[in-house]
Amino acid sequence: MKDALVKTDAATAAAKATELAAAIKAVDMNKLSAQEHTAWMKVMKDLAANAASISASKDVAKQRNGLAALSGNIYELAKVSKQDVPVYYQHCPMYNGGKGANWLSKENGIKNPFYGSQMLSCGSTVETIK
Repeated sequence: MKDALVKTDAATAAAKATELAAAIKAVDMNKLSAQEHTAWMKVMKDLAANAASISASKDVAKQRNGLAALSGNIYELAKVSKQDVPVYYQHCPMYNGGKGANWLSKENGIKNPFYGSQMLSCGSTVETIK
């Protein structure tokens, strides 16, 4: 979804959000550790709502707002889960009228999903989750 928003591709972002919504519904809570289960219960409803909102929209600006909210919840889960590969928690200081927003990436290089080609490299990696 992040990569689709980097490319300002609303259709692909919506499709990826639909896939995420299905994955959220398919989570087997019996396979989660106690710490993961606690985090999951805290963010599950918001995750589902954010994914549904992004998937239902064809407006990239609205999808980007949804990504900002979604990223915070996925970050909470990523922090308590073991990662097979590093996940990069990145920050754009300019988004949302200078309030900033975060996203997760599989790559350390900055590709800003909130501004796409307008400010592709705006941001920094604030944490590497392993």
